[in-house]
Parts: sequence; C-alpha cells; structure tokens
Amino acid sequence: MYSSEVSPGITISSARLQRFANTVRGLAIDAVQNANSGHPGLPMGAADVAAVLWSKFLKFNPADPNWADRDRFVLSGGHGSMLLYALLHLTGFDLSLDDLKSFRQLNSKTPGHPEYGHTPGVEITTGPLGQGLASAVGMAIAERRLAEKYNRPGFTLIDHYTYVLAGDGDLMEGISHEACSLAGHLGLNKLIVLYDDNDISIDGSTALTFSESVPARFAAYGWNILKIDGHNMQEIESALAAARKSAKKPTLICCKTVIGYGSPNRAGTAKAHGEPLGPEEARLSKRRLGIPEYWPFHVPADVAEIAAECRTNGAMLQSKWEAL
Repeated sequence: MYSSEVSPGITISSARLQRFANTVRGLAIDAVQNANSGHPGLPMGAADVAAVLWSKFLKFNPADPNWADRDRFVLSGGHGSMLLYALLHLTGFDLSLDDLKSFRQLNSKTPGHPEYGHTPGVEITTGPLGQGLASAVGMAIAERRLAEKYNRPGFTLIDHYTYVLAGDGDLMEGISHEACSLAGHLGLNKLIVLYDDNDISIDGSTALTFSESVPARFAAYGWNILKIDGHNMQEIESALAAARKSAKKPTLICCKTVIGYGSPNRAGTAKAHGEPLGPEEARLSKRRLGIPEYWPFHVPADVAEIAAECRTNGAMLQSKWEAL
C-alpha cells in the first residue's frame, strides 16, 4: 500500500552522500562568485542537512513538480537560494547547469530569491524572513484538512510532510512566534522544521540581538525538540526518521551548523553570509571540500547520476499514488 511512512528516497552510500553535499557547496560558491553577488554562507552551512533530506526522505517527482501528494520543502531563508537551486538541478528538475551559471541575472530561472511559478520545484516565494516558515504552517494545515476530508481506511490519498529550513533570522521575526504557536496548538505532526542554528547574522554574532532559548520556546509551544550536529549525516538521518514518527506534535530539529562550512578563513563568521568568498578563498574552500579548484560548476559523475535516480524513483512513487 502507498504510504509516506516508508522512507521514499533513493539508495545512496555515505561517501556519495558527502560528495552530493559538497557538490551543492561548490555550485553555491561558484554561482555567487560568478554573479559577484549573493549569499554563500547558508548553502555551505546547510548542505549536509539538505543532502540527507533530499536524497533519503523528501517525496517528489522532478517530472511533475505539482504532484498533489509530494512533500513540500520551504527554504524560509530565501537569501540562501543557491542551496535550493543546486538541489533542484542535482535531483533532476528542469533547471540546467547553465541556469545556475545565470544566477541573479535578469530574466534567469535562478533569481536572487526563490520565486513561485518561475522556477520549477520552488514551492513558495521567500525572502522576508519568517514568511516561509509561516506559509509552511499553512501548508501543513492544508495537508491535515485534505487528509481528514478524503482519506479512508485502506485509502490514503493525502499523506505528505512539510519540511522547512529556517535560520536564526527567521526565528527572530514576530511572525514565526505566531505561526509556530498555532502549529503546536493544532498538533501539526507532519510539519518538520530544520533550524539552521549557526549563531551568525549578516551583522555578526546573533548574540548582539538574540539571547532566548529557541528549544525552550518551541517546547512551550508544544513541539518535539531534537538537537543534532548539522554536519553529522547519521545524526541528521536519525533525527529526520524520528521526526516523521511523531504522532501528535510538530518537530523542531536544532541543527548546529557552521555558516560557510569549508571556507578556511570565513567559516563561522559574518563574512561568509552575504557576499562572494572572493577568488582565492573560493579556491581554498573547494580544495578543502575535495572539489576541483579550477573547474567551476563541477559535478562529479556519480553525483550527476542522482538526477536520473530521483526521476525514476519519483515516477514510481507517483505511479503508486495514482493507482490508488
């Protein structure tokens, strides 16, 4: 029987998964450098979390981005758009390497912030921090409502998760307080928020303006709280598996990450946040990550094969759903 209780992802080795994550980092470094504008820090810091989610858990069909029962992924910090664009390209959506090379250029499919209806696979336009997180709460409410209306014993038509990647800036915004309080009140157990907890804002340390305990705040809202190393693939996978089993509560996974992960001189600092790394730092970062230093937009062969595997897997998942 069709069910989202079974992990819908592809089979991928740990070594290949790490290459997938590092390729996301490399594409983000190169695209931001090529545009001479953008935010490399979030994609570099969150690549491990995103790679595990997109390869092992996220249910989607690249050939049909509008499949009704797909999982939703919301990049609430829209400034880190190269994370999403790299993932869409590498998992088989209609977004080419040339599109990535046109990042932040007029009329490109890869604008500085994701735009719904413009780029295949983008679920919602994001940019103003907190907005994407609140919209995701609405998506989770919609899933709950549709499931209650249409599902029957032995006939699970609506059964998908809403995943959000949200950073410190998202959780500083007032809208996140209101929306996440409502999510806890409603017990939206199929809402999973991955908190990119890197302690850095564009102005410097988040300690300049932000000192509350985020886990305590969400626990008070009635959420499950999980804390992990956001660069440990096994911890990420275990946390996502646990979150999907929640029966009554939404889940906040606090992922401790390093902004600009892989950059020798900018990782963990505001200098990695909202500007290109620069040619030399980009080269050194790619060397540290095992990426060819002088080969911009490089995608290893075994990582390039992930796109076809995701297309095959997505078609199979959607076919099973349509056969209900």
